[in-house]
Amino acid sequence: MITEEKIQIALNSIRPFLQRDGGDVEFVSIENKIVKVRLVGACETCSMQASTLKAGIEEAIKNAIPEIEAVEPV
Repeated sequence: MITEEKIQIALNSIRPFLQRDGGDVEFVSIENKIVKVRLVGACETCSMQASTLKAGIEEAIKNAIPEIEAVEPV
């Protein structure tokens, strides 16, 4: 079962790396196995935002919750 708690645990695993560079990620919602997140701080304007989202955040969430199909920014 996909729960916000599981998503938060997955986000917490990647959060220290984002915070080290002055950024962070916030969980917004989950709709039809797609997690919506908001990048904040330095992550909002970073040129590597797309890579961070797919290779970092999405990978962490999918590893923890294989049912998730995608992670999208809002």
